[in-house]
Amino acid sequence: MSSASGTRDELMRRLTARAGKDAMRVARGTQSYNEKDPLVAMSGVAQCTRDLLPSECTRCLSYYTDQLPQLLSNNSVGGSVTGFSCHIAYNTYTISKNGRRKRVKAAVVAGAMALMLCLISLSVWFLSHQRRRRSKAAVRSELEQPLKEVVYFHGRSTDQDELEQGTGPVRFSYGELAAATDCFSDSNKLGEGGFGSVYRGFLHDTNLDIAVKKVSKSSRQGWKEFVSEVRIISQIRHRNLVRLVGWFHGGDDDDLLLVYELMPKGSLDAHLYKPDHLLSWPVRYEIVLGLGSALLYLHEETEQRILHRDIKPSNVMLDASFNAKLGDFGLARIVGNGRGSCTTGAAGTLGYMDPKCVFTATASVESDVYSFGVVLLEIACGRRPAVVQEDDDDSVVHLLQWVWESYGKGTILEAADERLDGEFDGQEMEHVMVVGLWCGHPDRSLRPSIRQAVSVLRFEMPLPSLPAKMPVATYMPQPSAEDSFGTSDASSSTGSIEATTSSAQT
Repeated sequence: MSSASGTRDELMRRLTARAGKDAMRVARGTQSYNEKDPLVAMSGVAQCTRDLLPSECTRCLSYYTDQLPQLLSNNSVGGSVTGFSCHIAYNTYTISKNGRRKRVKAAVVAGAMALMLCLISLSVWFLSHQRRRRSKAAVRSELEQPLKEVVYFHGRSTDQDELEQGTGPVRFSYGELAAATDCFSDSNKLGEGGFGSVYRGFLHDTNLDIAVKKVSKSSRQGWKEFVSEVRIISQIRHRNLVRLVGWFHGGDDDDLLLVYELMPKGSLDAHLYKPDHLLSWPVRYEIVLGLGSALLYLHEETEQRILHRDIKPSNVMLDASFNAKLGDFGLARIVGNGRGSCTTGAAGTLGYMDPKCVFTATASVESDVYSFGVVLLEIACGRRPAVVQEDDDDSVVHLLQWVWESYGKGTILEAADERLDGEFDGQEMEHVMVVGLWCGHPDRSLRPSIRQAVSVLRFEMPLPSLPAKMPVATYMPQPSAEDSFGTSDASSSTGSIEATTSSAQT
């Protein structure tokens, strides 16, 4: 065993034991290579999600520590492995040769650097504060002239008369929407989410049932959500997308209102878990195909590729015939064409987010495909992303990992929703679950495009061959400045580690 791998294993096993005992489920520390070379050392971190019991945390970290020789070179100077519930990372650094005098000099340099960083931080804060003020003013100005955002469709300008004739979203008055919803009465309230409340309404002039989203002004994403919806969903048309009927911005309270066609059956989420109602397999299978068709349109059939970034059952709406319609484009973004196109900033819902999306703070077509895969498994299994294993001390694993275990044993159909009592087409069920695993593959490069996934779901392509055991996600981040200087042998929790926790939870 090389000196590097021996030091790495010794360090990670020591941190594993301490992390399991720590209330925050995290440990950081350093380890010298050997007595002959005391100037080279290794720093590391081991962390679990805080909901794990000490024994579960130790078991999770030990598993990935044992996998290090297979995943990373024995002579690698740094690396990390992120699982669903735990994370380990290490980095090598060099200690100065000149002893105390050098350390004093380093301390002076470090103090000067700290002062410089404080000055830079104050400058950055001031500039960002000014930018936010200008940005908010710009957005307000932009929304006060909203037709600039909605009068362009596929690059061709239209006029306001055309929009109000029904070929695009209509700009309503506040009075019209207040009358349609009975002044946004509680009796018409359909639900409430992170971006605001949704109300049922009826437009007498057009004889149309509507759902009005009243965007919360206290929401950090309120402005962005409103502009994103008006810019993006108003420019696209597809049978499996919720239709934006219109919008309103203004009034004394600067209200932000989005008007959609009402979906009588509500969300898929509500139907999957209704105790007194069972969604039959034929209906579920059509919902799968409808959702795939919507995502195919967004990724490959629009003039500009669109990332949804929040695909989950509660955003899949059902019309009167249980046809699936993807909604809530508040987090959606337009990106360039081509596989790998991405946008900065992690967004979405834990459990449905690609772990690498959180880890690297980027979203891509591959992360949308990952979310689609999780939803497929949820539809087939009737289980939420976090699965409690009753025969294993009630430990919690991700749905993807739980189904993959059945796939590896050759018993994938046993993971189907028990409430269906075997009343489903075996081939359709197998295709949905295997495609779900394929879309959720830990290696982004091995996931299918949405077109490939839909083709397999439609029996136009054969099922993919996946490994019997779920691969381990491996990421190689750039060493942070903190790790480069090394840390003392103490447990702590930092912002960067918190981001890793979110990644592990998904």
